[in-house]
Amino acid sequence: MFMQSDQIEVKVTDCAGTIVLNRPDHKNRMTRLMVRQFTEALDDLYREKKVRAIIITGAGDTFCEGFDWREAQAQQNEQVAVQRWGEDATAWRDLIVRMLEITKPIIASVNGSALSEGAGIVLGSDIVIAAKESEFGLPDPRFGLVAGIAAPLLSHRIGAGQAARILLTSATLDAAESLRVGVFHELVDHDKAWARAMEIARDCSLAAPEALQLTKRLLTETIGEELPTKLAAGAVVRATAFTTEAARKGMASIKDQRKPNW
Repeated sequence: MFMQSDQIEVKVTDCAGTIVLNRPDHKNRMTRLMVRQFTEALDDLYREKKVRAIIITGAGDTFCEGFDWREAQAQQNEQVAVQRWGEDATAWRDLIVRMLEITKPIIASVNGSALSEGAGIVLGSDIVIAAKESEFGLPDPRFGLVAGIAAPLLSHRIGAGQAARILLTSATLDAAESLRVGVFHELVDHDKAWARAMEIARDCSLAAPEALQLTKRLLTETIGEELPTKLAAGAVVRATAFTTEAARKGMASIKDQRKPNW
């Protein structure tokens, strides 16, 4: 099984495996190490026969507020930075594609803000249970960035019209609005989010594993057959955005904890 770390925790309870994003002091923002270990944890739980569904949640009161851009700002020179941004975009795309490919149900237990990459994890999940205090948003353009991986998924999940509204306004939706547009599927009290996800995992376990696997393959390989191509294109746009002056200004504003001046 997956080797535990400080940033990603994995536990198996009954028929479900849970992946916990564990950087509560940093709003569970993703690091490169977390992306790698998240992917490894998905694969380990997929191979574990007694695990019939996978739950993803965050430690503390936050689900995930994106990527830790301090890593992106720590590059020694521009050439190295451009290469790493491309690698980051590819790794993130591969993670989301893996979520879609795994033929076990993936349930997001959203216990707080799910922004940028956190929103992408929500969209990569099959079923989304959210606490009533949760938020969903893709504020990336406000910092000169592009939600290239999340954009195709958002359009796939809720339709192009609503996706355009959310992406072009960089909107952050509260839980009720996220439920209305179809990003969240059910709202519960904060302390019941994981328990409700566990109930759904048990519901999934009542079905024959082969039938569930074929159903998810049907959803991914037929209804969503163009998604891998769109996600690949989104990764290119995401990486390209990092090379712009707007991104440099935006990331500087994040570092300085101020709004960028466009």
